Amino acid sequence: MPRVLVSSVIRATDKGESHGGAYLVDVATGAVEQKLDWSDPSIDWAGRGGDRGLRGIAFHDDLIYMAASDEIFQFDKGFQRQAAFGNRYLKHCHEICIDGGMLHATSTGFDSVLTLDLASGRWTDGYSFRFAQVGGRRLMPRRLRRKFARPQRPLFNRFDPTADGGPNPGDTTHINSVSAKGGSLFVAGRAMARLVAVEQGRPETFARIPYGTHNAQPFRAGVLLNHTNTDCVSYLDRDGRQLGSWPVVRYDREQMANADLSEDLARQGFGRGLAVIDDHTFVAGSSPATVTLYRFDAPEPVKHVNLTMDMRNAIHGLEIWPLE
Repeated sequence: MPRVLVSSVIRATDKGESHGGAYLVDVATGAVEQKLDWSDPSIDWAGRGGDRGLRGIAFHDDLIYMAASDEIFQFDKGFQRQAAFGNRYLKHCHEICIDGGMLHATSTGFDSVLTLDLASGRWTDGYSFRFAQVGGRRLMPRRLRRKFARPQRPLFNRFDPTADGGPNPGDTTHINSVSAKGGSLFVAGRAMARLVAVEQGRPETFARIPYGTHNAQPFRAGVLLNHTNTDCVSYLDRDGRQLGSWPVVRYDREQMANADLSEDLARQGFGRGLAVIDDHTFVAGSSPATVTLYRFDAPEPVKHVNLTMDMRNAIHGLEIWPLE
């Protein structure tokens, strides 16, 4: 059983309260060690833009990279901040990944994915995935797109993230997933209903997926993702047919703090954060902040570790800890 590094965000918090942080979780023993507190006044979180918490996580050359809303922070193994990377087109970042020394970050507030060359610290590429709009509105509202067997394809545009002429702020696809495998970049969003593969700057639909997902990524011969709308982890074939499903851990209402909040503020079972160990085992996150180990051939969770029973506290980023 692995150790994992997770980030969490706390919804519906007031000024002066903790807004989340980063935790090292030992799945085998259940030990939890907080490494960063977003509300720590001794840390200069310049660039956070007033938004809550840390998000996506990635590792490269014994360094840790964690996303905030509009900056990527670099830490050493002791979680001492080393650098920060911002960009005019980076806003409401969700997930990040690193492949071949290139960091890819979702910029949900610009319907985009941005690429950072870690060796030079230079932003080198940008890809936008945006539904056509008329008068500031989506050309086809999401509720109508869901009625079609083949959802509307977002418009794709490649741009220079260091120059003028990139996309305007906007969130039509809600891009929240990015991963890399076999030389391709894989991108998805809650409103896209597809996992898109970008290879040599050209996009192709890799698989059909449901609306309302997080962490969509190639797995075995299909796609593994958090189907957040149905409170489960799902394995789908590339036509979108569900081949496997594993439930999110749930708790009795009496066990949880802040359980009386409305669901538009916070709810239990919100699945986000997903890391594959191998073809048979994976780890996923949910709320209240819980890390769960699954096996492909087991219908129920194998083991889970709860960080807090505060329903407002949800896992965001989750990655296997490689820095032993």
